[in-house]
Amino acid sequence: MTGQHKAALPVDAAAATLVGRVWRPDLNGPSVVAIRDGAVFDISALCPTMRDLCETADPATRVRSSEGKPLGGVEALLANTPPQTRDRARPWFLAPIDLQAIKAAGVTFAISMLERVIEERARGDLTAAAAIRAEVTRLVGDDLAKLKPGSPEAAHLKQVLIDQNAWSQYLEVGIGPDAEIFTKAQPMSAVGTWMDAGVNPISSWNNPEPEVVLVVASTGRIVGATLGNDVNLRDVEGRSALLLSKAKDNNASCAIGPFARLFDASFTLDDIRTTTVTLRVAGLDQYVLEGSSSIAKISRDPADLVAQMVNAHHRYPDGAVLFLGTMFAPIEDRDVKGQGFTHKTGDIVTIAAPKLGALVNRIMPTDQCEPWTFGTAALMRNLAARGLL
Repeated sequence: MTGQHKAALPVDAAAATLVGRVWRPDLNGPSVVAIRDGAVFDISALCPTMRDLCETADPATRVRSSEGKPLGGVEALLANTPPQTRDRARPWFLAPIDLQAIKAAGVTFAISMLERVIEERARGDLTAAAAIRAEVTRLVGDDLAKLKPGSPEAAHLKQVLIDQNAWSQYLEVGIGPDAEIFTKAQPMSAVGTWMDAGVNPISSWNNPEPEVVLVVASTGRIVGATLGNDVNLRDVEGRSALLLSKAKDNNASCAIGPFARLFDASFTLDDIRTTTVTLRVAGLDQYVLEGSSSIAKISRDPADLVAQMVNAHHRYPDGAVLFLGTMFAPIEDRDVKGQGFTHKTGDIVTIAAPKLGALVNRIMPTDQCEPWTFGTAALMRNLAARGLL
C-alpha cells in the first residue's frame, strides 16, 4: 500500500473495527463493507445499510463476527475512487453513511465563535474582516476556551456585551445554554474520501472546516466516529444567518470519511475527547496551509451535544451523524494582503486524525462535482432487487 493510501487507515488499524460503503458496478448500487487487514469485505447480507448496522445492540461485535465477500484491497478501491480517473467497471468507496440525518454543531470552539461574530459584522465582506477582528477581540478577548456555556460566568459576560452593544447571535449559541445543532446536508448526499468536494461559485470567501463526526443510533447511543469537512461559505453566511442552508447545503459540500470506526475495547468516546484533527490544504498554485483542531478545547462535551441533538423532543429513527465543530478558521492571506484565505479550484484538502485515518478531497465548483442522483428511493429499489430487504 502506498504511503498516501496507507494514511487513509488509522495508525492502529489492526485493532480497529472499520466499516464503510462501496459502490458495486456489478450490482448497480452500494454495499456496506468491513475493512480488515488492508482488504475490503462486503457485509451487506448481514446489514443492508449502515443505518441497520448502527441500530444493532453491538455494531462492532456484529462486524467482527461476519465474514463477508472479498471485494479487493483498500488501496485498489481508493485508487479507483477519484472521479476524474475512475474505472466505472470496478468498485470505489463512498461516504461511510447512508440513511442517517447529517447534522452539525456550530460555534463549539472559542476561535470559531469569534470568527462567526466577525463574519456577521463584516456582512460577508472579507476586506473588512481584519479591522473587525481586532475590535471584536478587544471587546470579547481571545481566551474563551475555559468559559463553560450556560454558566453564571457566561451569563455575566453576556450582560456586559449587551451593555456595550456587542452581543451576537453567534455568542448566544457559543456561550449560552443551548447549542446550535443544524442540518448540514440531506441523507445520502455526502461524498467520501478521494471524491470532489464542492464550493458554490457564488462565494469568494470560503474555507474547509475539519471536524470529528460522531455516528449516533436512533436512541442517542454513540456507536462510532469518522472525519468530516463541513465546507463553509463565509461570505454567504456572513450576509445573513438565514442563508445558512445556502452556505452549507450544496452539491458535494459535505465530505465524510474515509471509514467509520466503531466503538469497541480499542476505541471509545474518551479517545474522541482527546483527538487532534489536522488539516492540510495544497493548491495548484503551490500554496500550502496547515493547521490543527484539538477536541480537548471544545466548549461543550461531545456527549452533551449528542444529547441536545437526539432526545424526547428531537427524533431520528434512522439515526444521525453529528459534526462536532472546528476551532480552525484560516485567516492568513493567500493572495491579496488583508483578504485572508479562500479556496481555489483544485485545492487538495486532507483532514486526518491518528485513530480515524485521513479524509482527502479535491475542491471543485459545485456544478462541476458529480451530481447527487442516487437517493433514498433509489437505494430502497436497489436493495429490494438484490433481495436484501
